[in-house]
Amino acid sequence: MNLIGNRILLRALEPEDMEMLRGTVNDPEIEKMVVGWSFPVSRAQQLEWYECVKKDRDHLRLAIEIKETGEAIGLATLGPIDWKNRKGFHGIKLKSDAPKGQGYATEAVLLIMKYAFDELQLNRLDGSILEYNIPSQRLYEKCGWKVEGRVRQSVFKGNGFHDEIIVGILRDEYFSLVGGKDGNA
Repeated sequence: MNLIGNRILLRALEPEDMEMLRGTVNDPEIEKMVVGWSFPVSRAQQLEWYECVKKDRDHLRLAIEIKETGEAIGLATLGPIDWKNRKGFHGIKLKSDAPKGQGYATEAVLLIMKYAFDELQLNRLDGSILEYNIPSQRLYEKCGWKVEGRVRQSVFKGNGFHDEIIVGILRDEYFSLVGGKDGNA
């Protein structure tokens, strides 16, 4: 099932998305803005990764596609999902040449939230942001997420340690944000 918004859709990854993802992972400007890290990834390694993750139901990895053009501009993730405690971890990564200021990232986060809270019946979503990644901090704040803490000197990037901002949103906060209870506006 695709998650369909006004201008984007979130859909399952396809083999043809692997080159876009590989370019994003290998982009040093993107790498310095995300909490995680990676080694350089070859085409073969990217395809091997895809084969390993495509059946994983505890980690959803969805391409962000502009409906009008069909262009995949990034990745939205939900996972790992802790089914017992009804919570999941969310992340988003847009390729460096994705259109900026168009609201695509905001729409992607809201679609993930709708799916997580309406469809999967999760109770909370978690995320983490590097202290200097102001655009991501603004994005999650706009989408109703709260700063829940700071892990000091948690991430080593650019030859220095940086704090990790922990953010989260609860199911009730989401429904207050969208003006409904349990998906009914």
